[in-house]
Amino acid sequence: MAAPDLRDEVTELTRELIRIDTSNPPGRETPAAELLAAYLAKSGIQSELVGPDPERLNLVARVPGGDAPSLLLVGHTDVVPAPPEPWSVPPFEGRVVDGSVIGRGAADMKGELAARAVALARIARGDSPPPGDVTLIAQADEERNLSDVGMSWLVRERPELLGEYALDEGGGWLLELADGRRVVTISVGEKLLTSLRIRVFGRAGHASVASGRENAVRRAATAVERLFSQPPPPQHPPAVELALERLRAPGEASAERIAWACEQHPSLAEMLPAMTRMTVTPTGLRTFEPVNVIPPYADVICDCRALPGQGEDDLREHIDSVIGGAFPYEVELLEPITGGSESPVDTPLYRACEEFVAGRLPGAELLPLVTPGFSDSYWLRVAGEVAAYGFAPVFWTDSDVYRAGPHGPDESLAVADLVEMTESSLHAIAALGERADAAAG
Repeated sequence: MAAPDLRDEVTELTRELIRIDTSNPPGRETPAAELLAAYLAKSGIQSELVGPDPERLNLVARVPGGDAPSLLLVGHTDVVPAPPEPWSVPPFEGRVVDGSVIGRGAADMKGELAARAVALARIARGDSPPPGDVTLIAQADEERNLSDVGMSWLVRERPELLGEYALDEGGGWLLELADGRRVVTISVGEKLLTSLRIRVFGRAGHASVASGRENAVRRAATAVERLFSQPPPPQHPPAVELALERLRAPGEASAERIAWACEQHPSLAEMLPAMTRMTVTPTGLRTFEPVNVIPPYADVICDCRALPGQGEDDLREHIDSVIGGAFPYEVELLEPITGGSESPVDTPLYRACEEFVAGRLPGAELLPLVTPGFSDSYWLRVAGEVAAYGFAPVFWTDSDVYRAGPHGPDESLAVADLVEMTESSLHAIAALGERADAAAG
């Protein structure tokens, strides 16, 4: 069991971060970076606040170490907005209820960021330097990354910050499988991400005289229904096969093995199918005429996640196959395609995560997954070939509560998991040093 001072330290820092409203948009993450800088200064750590926008600065804090591989501890300071109506407590109060911190960012990801900051402070307060350099990066604008003020800016303008390894968000969740085994996820990569607009054309007119099949809104509705009902065919990239291997999924065909794996846990039923196919998900409809006018066109806005190796041509090909020649339309990407990076699983940091899981949960195994979402690990991988993993242990928070929390009401994280996250970072720092010593010997 962790010492009470560690538990209290990480809990209070989490609450203080939650109380700073960094909803993105607009972000305004600088006060959160300043809070972390003041906290770290108490342990003798000097921090930099850097970035192109004074209201959206990033924190960089380093504790110099020896010759062992360097480690980046990464966490974003922005959160998604939190309309107060569905919440049972004020979303930016950081209230502790029944052993859990509730508030916007508790799980995504101010709790994890606080744990990494406390780990860095503990290292700085120790009697000897860490085996290798340890750097905390608390970056802005992860939730949207439309302003180029966060990690994308940092890796371009400050490449000297990059190191060999990084710990970020996206994994560490304990899954109790239906067959009685336990696995803990670790994110080793992500799909490609973009958004696009499908502009569907029709015949304009007065709303009092319906234009029937040539109504652009009706055609847009048809496009939406087809996109939902006709997903792209599944593929089985190496990451899926690796996950199935680690799960020891029975059967010969990949589809059969995936079906078995999906039956083992609701989270796998969500993540594994998303790992096998491109998704083009309608998320909005727009028209630009008064209510009494049938518009000449209507826009369908889509979130898109492609598999590694796919690109814009694949997205367009899928949309053409779904809509075909039913009516005229055009497709425009609203942002560049990013993502699609993966890190290997044969590294010292990956093995350190395996060791932590084995030590805390005897019999549990690490399960590598490619997250359907996106994290700033992408920028680290492509800019500096950093081996970056999403791993922050969530062993005590109810899995259903945790899955529903990020971007939803009453987002929460068990205080016990804040402690696990802190101790896992400390373990990774020590383990990298031990492996470096063993290799040198």
